Amino acid sequence: MRRLPPLTALEAFVQVARLGSVKAAAEELALSTPALSRRVQALERFIGRPLFDRKHQALEINSEGQRLLDDIAPALDSLSQALENIQSGGNQLRLRLAVMPLFATQRLFPHLGRLRQQHPQLHIDIETTPHAVARLGEGLDAAIVLASKDIDPALYAYELDHEQVYLIGRREMVEGPNALASPSELAQQTILLHRDMALSFDAWKDVAGIPDLQPLAIDNYDSGQLMLEAAAQGLGVAVMHASHFEQSGDPRLIRLFPNIRCDSPYRYYFVCRPRALQTRSVRIFRDWLVAANI
Repeated sequence: MRRLPPLTALEAFVQVARLGSVKAAAEELALSTPALSRRVQALERFIGRPLFDRKHQALEINSEGQRLLDDIAPALDSLSQALENIQSGGNQLRLRLAVMPLFATQRLFPHLGRLRQQHPQLHIDIETTPHAVARLGEGLDAAIVLASKDIDPALYAYELDHEQVYLIGRREMVEGPNALASPSELAQQTILLHRDMALSFDAWKDVAGIPDLQPLAIDNYDSGQLMLEAAAQGLGVAVMHASHFEQSGDPRLIRLFPNIRCDSPYRYYFVCRPRALQTRSVRIFRDWLVAANI
């Protein structure tokens, strides 16, 4: 058999080629940037030709490198899958997923039965940790998170939605002699805010033309389900995404001021480390999530 280069050098090459960044590849492989560069250079010496064009401090894969990537990447993926299969006993795949409770209840769980039918070998450990992104690669394979700005470019991120902000209250708030007549009357109401959506009420006020309005009080929650129940019990006005209201199906609740349309500053994202997409469990779940339009 012909002598082969070190597997670590091939792995480094594939990561740099796929991610387009030495720094991102080094983070994925838990290496320093110089150490990763040495592995790529060792592979180039073994082959006897450059695989990347050096442009300032960036690497750009050349035609020789692209040809090698096309030839060896599927083999490395198969090797990774073989190792994953032997570790799992060959008949079970495991995904460690973090997700916000209300998203899981309303949008994820109603569809997981179909995923199980399509991939019965896939099993999912679910956490509701508030610091999911920081734990990716360290106890978590992937997460569904809510963010108001771009995700760290070193991560793979897929945007799942772009929603409206709704103000949600007890149905009696729009019926009878004490019904709310204008947004300015929110000054006499308690606002219920999720800690992960602190900017949502400010965004709604700007669209409503009352940016300086101060409510009677702001109560903070870390559970969307509890916010819905609090609003239904008349404890305040919940500021939430449209889907949270629509999928609750709670006849006690109603959308307040439906003529005001406000784009949410927050999005739900599926996120993982790029390297995680090489594992079959993450890849299956990501592909299903995108196709199912959860």
